[in-house]
Amino acid sequence: MATIEFEDSEVHVGAALIGKGLGIDPSTVQPLIRDGKITSRHERGEGADAGRSRLTFFLGNRRFQLIHDETGRIIQRSAVDFGDRVLPEALRRPGG
Repeated sequence: MATIEFEDSEVHVGAALIGKGLGIDPSTVQPLIRDGKITSRHERGEGADAGRSRLTFFLGNRRFQLIHDETGRIIQRSAVDFGDRVLPEALRRPGG
């Protein structure tokens, strides 16, 4: 899945895309989500960013972000590994 897909009010992103962004094997994505080790947040753009959304995935000290339009086309992607520092819980919540 090279784009983001929508079904009802749910957003679907393929394990291959998440795995690549977090630097892990795609086969481990679902188990890590079930175990609560991969977390995510979805933010909708407002004003000049209306029609765009940002999906952020977190795993330990890594963060992977996708910015997409309302059709699911990925506009921008970025990944950051914070090294030995584990991301604070506040960064994993909206507004953090």
